[in-house]
Amino acid sequence: MSPAPIVLQSDRNLKWRAFDRLEYVLMMLCGVCLTGFTIATLVDVVTRETGYPLLWLQEVTSTFFTYGVFVGSAVATRRNDHLFLSAITEQMRGRLRLFFEVFNRAVVLAVGLGMVVFGWQNFLTGFGSFRMPSMLPMSYLYIAIPACGALVALFSLEQIVNGLRKGFTQPVGDGVARDAGI
Repeated sequence: MSPAPIVLQSDRNLKWRAFDRLEYVLMMLCGVCLTGFTIATLVDVVTRETGYPLLWLQEVTSTFFTYGVFVGSAVATRRNDHLFLSAITEQMRGRLRLFFEVFNRAVVLAVGLGMVVFGWQNFLTGFGSFRMPSMLPMSYLYIAIPACGALVALFSLEQIVNGLRKGFTQPVGDGVARDAGI
């Protein structure tokens, strides 16, 4: 079964088809995290109000929240819905726009690489601290940081390469350039 297309044709010039399925899976994971967070919070409130709190629900809630934030960040990077200063570049043309389009994405790429490096260090130190009440190492929570960083870096690199090759604006049927999801 092939997933429904989630990339607009007007945004296609900055994206490789090879990553469409990955984006689809990440979008599904965002939905799972949001649903899990909502249900766990609801059950936590209900059990507390009835006088029988389940302490492990706070751990589940924070896990869904953490993974939702980092997976959502990666998806938003691919979809140009996050981390970009587009209002400035939309008004520019020519080499100046090209410079700032690449510069914006290079900054996001650097942030992604920083998340990989420092998130990995955090992951390794997380084996020394444990979550209560499960006593699982914090590392299972921290692994989301370098994973998100790798995806953010990958999607930023994808946009830089495609933007340099095909341009950062997409021509529409009448030949007028439209901002390509920037």
